[in-house]
Amino acid sequence: MTHQTTWKGAKWLLILKFAQETGYTPKAVEQKINSGKWPYGKIWRNSPDGRRQINMVEYEKWVESD
Repeated sequence: MTHQTTWKGAKWLLILKFAQETGYTPKAVEQKINSGKWPYGKIWRNSPDGRRQINMVEYEKWVESD
């Protein structure tokens, strides 16, 4: 089954903006990253300036997974 995203904004968001859009706290996001629940390069990555970015398309897929 192909995922159809409903997200219409930027593909990659900084953690604070992601938190504002989803309701997760920045701390909860960091915990998902640090625990390995969200794989690097798929749901999140470091931008060239070292800041963590969240991929909204892959996040939606994660939310809808079993």
